Amino acid sequence: ITLPSSLIHICRSSFEGCTSLEKINIPSSIKTIEASLFKGCCSLNQITISSFLISIGNDSFNNCSCLTHIKIPSSVTSIGNHAFTNCSSLTQIEIPSIVTSIGNYAFYGCSSLKKITIPSSVISIGDYVFSNCSCLTQVEIPSTVTSIVDHAFSNCSGLTQIIIPSSVKS
Repeated sequence: ITLPSSLIHICRSSFEGCTSLEKINIPSSIKTIEASLFKGCCSLNQITISSFLISIGNDSFNNCSCLTHIKIPSSVTSIGNHAFTNCSSLTQIEIPSIVTSIGNYAFYGCSSLKKITIPSSVISIGDYVFSNCSCLTQVEIPSTVTSIVDHAFSNCSGLTQIIIPSSVKS
């Protein structure tokens, strides 16, 4: 799908359940990926996002099981709840250094994800954020993080290294 550069908004759930959608380019005029926009697009394997994107909404890529990697632009400040839940083929993702909020269950069930670096802009790791990421072996938590909430790394059976800084109080 080619979206026109004049497009300024895509309503939530617009492409939800489009099981044959494989590739899409998000034009620079789009600032937010709305909730459930690509939820259930199980064939989506290539997405290009402009460097002007600010936020990724709740459930945006939930159950996009063919998505192997995604480059989140450095302009993104928040990743919504369940944003990448069950993206089982996702092997790599780089969280931009200005992200302040990673929603609950954001990477839940990303069973192919191997390593994650949490930027120093993040102060809290939410509920079930990396739960059921069975291939996750290494997590880098910055000293800015003060809390790690319930089940953040539960069922990460491949986790071999995690260093929790002294800044974490709960």
